[in-house]
Amino acid sequence: MKSWCAGTSETSFFCPQTMGSVEEMHGWSVKMSVPSVLAMVTVFSMIPGGVLSDIRGTKGLEAQQMAQGSPHLHRRLKRGWIWKQLFVPEEDPTLQVIGQLKSDSDRGDFSIKYILLGEGAGDVFEIDEFSGEIRTLKKLDREEKAFYVLRAQAINRRSNEPEEPESEFIIKVQDINDNVPQFQNEPYVSSIPEMCPTGTTVAQVTATDADDPMFGNNAKLIYSILQGEPYFSVEPKTGIIVTSWPNMDREAREEYLVVVQVKDMLGLSGGYSSSTTVTVSLTDVNDNGPTFQHHLYTFAVPENAAVGTTVGRVMAQDGDVGINARMTYSLEDDLEESSTFIIQTDPVTQEGVIVLAKPLDYEAKRRFVMAAEAVNDHVDPRFLPLEEFTDRTTLKIIVEDVDEPPVFLAALYEWKVPENAAVGTQVGSVSARDTDIVNNPIRYSIDKRSDSTKAFKIDPNNGTITVAKALDRETSNWHNVTVEAKETTQNHLSSSVVVFIKVLDINDNVPRLARDYQPYICEGTQAGELIQLLNAVDPDEPVEGHHFYFSMVPEKHINPNFTIRDNQDNTAGIVARRSTFTRKDRTQYLLPVVVTDSGSPALSSTTTLTVSVCSCQPAGHCPTGGVEALALSMGLSLQTLLGLLVCLITLTADLLSLSTSTATSFCAVSSNAGAEETQAEAAGGPGGGGEGAGAARDGVAEGAVLRRKRGRRSRLGLLPACGPAAPPPQEEREEAEEGGRQSQHTNVPERIASNRA
Repeated sequence: MKSWCAGTSETSFFCPQTMGSVEEMHGWSVKMSVPSVLAMVTVFSMIPGGVLSDIRGTKGLEAQQMAQGSPHLHRRLKRGWIWKQLFVPEEDPTLQVIGQLKSDSDRGDFSIKYILLGEGAGDVFEIDEFSGEIRTLKKLDREEKAFYVLRAQAINRRSNEPEEPESEFIIKVQDINDNVPQFQNEPYVSSIPEMCPTGTTVAQVTATDADDPMFGNNAKLIYSILQGEPYFSVEPKTGIIVTSWPNMDREAREEYLVVVQVKDMLGLSGGYSSSTTVTVSLTDVNDNGPTFQHHLYTFAVPENAAVGTTVGRVMAQDGDVGINARMTYSLEDDLEESSTFIIQTDPVTQEGVIVLAKPLDYEAKRRFVMAAEAVNDHVDPRFLPLEEFTDRTTLKIIVEDVDEPPVFLAALYEWKVPENAAVGTQVGSVSARDTDIVNNPIRYSIDKRSDSTKAFKIDPNNGTITVAKALDRETSNWHNVTVEAKETTQNHLSSSVVVFIKVLDINDNVPRLARDYQPYICEGTQAGELIQLLNAVDPDEPVEGHHFYFSMVPEKHINPNFTIRDNQDNTAGIVARRSTFTRKDRTQYLLPVVVTDSGSPALSSTTTLTVSVCSCQPAGHCPTGGVEALALSMGLSLQTLLGLLVCLITLTADLLSLSTSTATSFCAVSSNAGAEETQAEAAGGPGGGGEGAGAARDGVAEGAVLRRKRGRRSRLGLLPACGPAAPPPQEEREEAEEGGRQSQHTNVPERIASNRA
C-alpha cells in the first residue's frame, strides 16, 4: 500500500492511495509549518463525514484482509487521493518554508529525488530535491492569483524510477486586507419627481473589494451618508439611497449632491474606505398654472398688412418647465370677429402669437376687441384644481389707415403661345384696381429687367400683352415677365405681378445624326454584320416624344455594299451586304443616311458617312483606320499640288530660256491631270461607282504620275517637258462613265458637294 501523509513532527495524517503487497507498503508525507497545520485542520474539519468514513472503512478492510491471510490481498483496489491544501500568506516578503513532501521509502540516505512541477514551479516555489521542503521564492499577491496547482514526484536516484506515483496538490494564497473598496459605474446621476413621498428610491450605489470575501471581514462592506441629510438616507448593506424629506419643491431647489461612503471590515477601525457623489435632480410636475401679467394688451396694425402678418405676442407665465409648461392659446369674441385674427402657440417660447387671418379695411372696421385664454395642455389634479390651469386676458387691436397701391385681380398669370405666333398676336390681359376710396387711374408697364429680349409689349391702358418679335422655343421655352401697375396720382404707388408665358413647340428643326460618325469595316467582315450603330437628335420636343426613321437615299439600283437597318427605337445600324471587303480593292465607301422625324409636316436631313476599310486587329479594333483615310485624301491633293509646283518651276525656266508655248503646253497637261482627278472622285460616288469608280480614279492617278515622270525626264534632256496626257485604258474609262451615270441617278453628288461646302 502506497499513500501520501501530511503532517508535522508532532502530527501526521494518513491518506490511503493504492493497495499493494505488504512488503511494498510505502507512503508520502507532507510536513507543514504550524500556520499551515492550523489551516489544514480547518479544511480537514470541513470534509464531509462520508469521505472520512470511507477512508476509515477502507483501512479497516485492508487490515482485516492482512490478518486473515486473504488470497485477495494483492488485488489492486481503486482509491482516491485526498490532499490537504498548503497555505502561504500574501504580501509576505519573507522567503520561507511552507511545507515538506516526504516518501515512506526515504531513509535519509538521499536516494530519493523530489521534483516539483506545475504552476509556479521554479518561479514562485521551489523544492529541495533531497529533503522535499517547499519554499517560496517571492512575495505573492492573492488578487493576481489565488491558488497554485502543482504536482510532486519522488524518483529513485539509482534506478531513475518513480518511488511514488505523481500526484497533485494545491497551494492557496491566504488573503489580507490590502485593497480599498471601489465604487462601480461612476459617476452616479439620478432624478426623482418633485413632491415625491418619503422613502422614494433615488439610486443604488455599488462598491466592490478585491479582497477575499470568504476570508474574514476583509471584503464585508458598509454604506453611509456623508452629505445629503436630512433629505436622503442610504441602506447600509445594499447601498440603496431613498428620500427622507417630504414635498421637495423643484421651483425652490432643483439639484442635490449626495456623498456616500463605503467601508470594509464592516466599518470597524483599521479598514479602508472610499466615497462617491450622487447627483440627484428633481424633475418637474405640473403644480403651477399659467398666469397673464396684464389684464389688457393693445396692438396696432396697418390696413395694408398682408394675411399672415404677426400683430403681436402675449405671454402667460408658468413656473413649470417642459411638457408641464406647454399651453394652448385661444380667442373668444363675437362671430363677426372670430375669423379676422387667430392666435397660435410658439412651441419654443410658449408665447401666444396673434396673426392676421383676413385682409383689413380701415373704411369698413377700425377696432377689434377680444378675449384671449391660456390653458395648460397637461393638467394634474393631484397638485392643483382644474380651474387653476387656465387664465384669461383682453386684447384690443386698432387698424391704421394707409394709402394702398393697386391690387391685381390674380396673384399670378400663366399663358401659352405657339412659337410661330405672328408679331402682334394677343397673349393675354392683366387687370388691377385701386382699393382706396379715390380709386386713382392705373397705367401698366413691363419691367425691362424681366424681358431683356423685348419679346412682348403691353398696352399701358388696358393691360393687354401681345407678341413683339418672333419667338423660338429652342432658344427660350419660358418667359417670366413682371408687369407693373402704377397709380397716376402724386404718390405713384405701384404693385407688380408675374406673368408666366410658355412657348409651345412646333416642328421647325430637322433631325440630325447624334455625332460625327467615322465608321469602318474590317477586312473579312461577313455579310449581315453590324458595322455602326446610329443615333439621332432633334431640338424640337414633340408631345409624344421623338420618333426617328432611318433610311438610305432612294436609288435605281440596290446598294451592293451596305444597307440601313432601322431598329424602330430611334436607332439604326449600318449592316454589310457582302463579305469581300479588302483594302486592296478599295479603302473607302461613301454612304448617305436619311433621318426623318415624326412631326407634321415631317422633316428630314441627309448625312453622307465615309466607311473606311481597315486591317483590324484580332479584337476588331482599327487603330489606323482614320489615318489611312486621311492619307488617301491627302494623296489626291498632293498630286494636284505637285503638278502646279512643276508648272510654276517650268514657267520660271521658260521665261529665262525657253519659249512660252512649251510652258503653256505643259501647264495644260497639268491642269488636265487635276481635272481627271476631280472626275475620278465624282465617278467614285456613294454606293454607285463600286470597284469601277475606284479603278477609274486609280487610272487617272497613274496618268498623273506618268506625266510627272516625263516632266522630270524632260528637264534631264530625255523627253520633252510637256506633251499630251496619255488617255486611261478603255476599260477604266467605261467603268468611270458607268459610275458617273449611277451617281447622277441617285443625286448623291449634290448632297456630297453640299456637305463639303
